[in-house]
Amino acid sequence: MISDVGEVCGQDKVICGFLQTLLPVGFLAPLIATLITVVLILVLALAVRNIAKRLITRVVGRAAAGGGTITGRFRRAGAATEGIDALLHERRKQRAETMGSVLQHIASIVIMGTAVLTVLDRLTIPIAPLLTSVGILGVAIGFGAQELVKDFIAGMFMLLEDQYGVGDVIDSGAAVGTVEAVTLRVTRLRDADGRVWYIRNGTITRIGNESQGWSRAYLDVPVAWNTDVTTVRAILEHVAEEIWADTDFRETLIVEEPSVVGVEQLSDSSLVFRISAKTMPSKQAQVARELRLQVKSALDAAGIPMVATA
Repeated sequence: MISDVGEVCGQDKVICGFLQTLLPVGFLAPLIATLITVVLILVLALAVRNIAKRLITRVVGRAAAGGGTITGRFRRAGAATEGIDALLHERRKQRAETMGSVLQHIASIVIMGTAVLTVLDRLTIPIAPLLTSVGILGVAIGFGAQELVKDFIAGMFMLLEDQYGVGDVIDSGAAVGTVEAVTLRVTRLRDADGRVWYIRNGTITRIGNESQGWSRAYLDVPVAWNTDVTTVRAILEHVAEEIWADTDFRETLIVEEPSVVGVEQLSDSSLVFRISAKTMPSKQAQVARELRLQVKSALDAAGIPMVATA
């Protein structure tokens, strides 16, 4: 009897044998057993896919909420560091959501693809030729789409490593500008002239990011060789203190008190002092412009002329 059930039912011996004891027409048992098995496989695949998506969503949520802040390093900066923390949190959230979406698609393809192959096998459809054909097609597509695959892999690592994000000012080698859109394949930049650049991620070999965490503004102040160094330094330090005391700057633009580095360059006709200020991301140009105005006013009030440098 067991051998008969095995010959009739094939792979679905348990379900088919049980159905043969219930159905009045025995030859329907293999067909119904196969349908039940197919349904069970699909239901199990959908359940596994939902579990995988839930796990990925949970991991993505933890990754988006995780990570430290920089307020511990700049406790006196107040609202400025809070703004940086909010920006970093948003970047981390976008990166985690993008990678979560990619992982969910990969999990769905793997799980449902395996389920389809299992169903075909249960329906006695030979899958070996199909797998061979898919393998040959995959190799052909791989050779023809090497650049596309390279772009996608580079885009995934770019997102994982948080090299840059929307709103960042970057130097990609091919172009310098503000990032307007980032996908796994291309990065879209807009330069200072308003020109839009589409750069394939696989062609980017190095990135200079001016907007990650904080930026720094420099101002070189050239004065005559015979100018009193102590006086100029005192004037510049007073300018730095005034800017730091201005709450409009401290809460929105500057994250540390500007510092006078000292004499940066010497020549036969001039001394060059440098002021340095740590700023919010991409705000260094705005801070440098304000430093120039206040330094010029302070030096004019003290009767100290600025000179041209060679």
